[in-house]
Amino acid sequence: MLQKSLKNTILINLGAFVLVLTLELLGGWMHIDKYDSLYSFYLWGLSYTVSIMTVIWINHFILIPYLFDKKKYVLYGFLLIGAIFLGVSIKIYPKFNWIGITKMSSFLIYTTGTGMAAFFLRRSMRVQRENNEKEKLQRDLELNYLKEQVNPHFLFNSLNSIYALSRQQSKETPEVVMQLSELMRYQLESAKKDFVSLKEELEFIENYLLLEEKRLSKRCAIEFSIEGESSNYKIAPMLLIPFVENAVKHGAQATNAQSTIDVNVSIKNSRLHVHVVNSKHNVTPNLTRMGTGLENVQRRLNLLYPNAHVLKINDMEAAYHVNLTIDITE
Repeated sequence: MLQKSLKNTILINLGAFVLVLTLELLGGWMHIDKYDSLYSFYLWGLSYTVSIMTVIWINHFILIPYLFDKKKYVLYGFLLIGAIFLGVSIKIYPKFNWIGITKMSSFLIYTTGTGMAAFFLRRSMRVQRENNEKEKLQRDLELNYLKEQVNPHFLFNSLNSIYALSRQQSKETPEVVMQLSELMRYQLESAKKDFVSLKEELEFIENYLLLEEKRLSKRCAIEFSIEGESSNYKIAPMLLIPFVENAVKHGAQATNAQSTIDVNVSIKNSRLHVHVVNSKHNVTPNLTRMGTGLENVQRRLNLLYPNAHVLKINDMEAAYHVNLTIDITE
């Protein structure tokens, strides 16, 4: 990285030197007859360019980093004027006259000011780029942390399901364990990716609901529907499952009474809409305060889909509604 930065600095300054030299030669070409030979003309252009670039380089590589950046503005201004005077002296020596001094000083002040503007612009862009890289790194670290939290949360809920079946001495327990292993396999594989196929993610949710339907037996009616084509789109892994888990936990699992869970998914014009609703009973606690799973997914939504999602949660008297809309990509 350091070698690349040094190489870029050298190339930029060489380019600036060639540009100034070219402009000076083009500007003085109309007065070439004043010179004894082409050699004298080119030597004049070279000396003019050296005097200008000397002031710019002194300012960039010495005065700004060692004085201006350290807030020694008075000393910086004094030495900058001295550098400009040095550049003027190099150019007009040995013919000192006020007209030449004024013209050369004005031009050096202009070029130095332009050079400073370019210098601070480059610095600002570099600082902005470094800040963006730091923010991206911090964002990636936070996303990885949030993604890792989903794994134990989902496993904990699934183990509760198996425990409930084992207590019932259900013959379906071995089959459920196998289904759970497939769900866990997908979860572990998807955790390694930033985005997965929306179709696979919805299949995962459907299989999870089938698993819960076996555990809950006939006391919960579960409906799952998909409208639209999902195979062409991608989504962040394990982003939707917390809403479904929440519906199971606070809906059917919270009561022995008959309950319902409806999960409706629609995809249209690169927009995903998910509506999850579960019935509530008197024993169901207030769900306005979100648990760890929902807080986690809400934070992930803010990081992954800023200004590209709408999440509405309505805790009504008889039902709990989650409406999520996401702008998804192919």
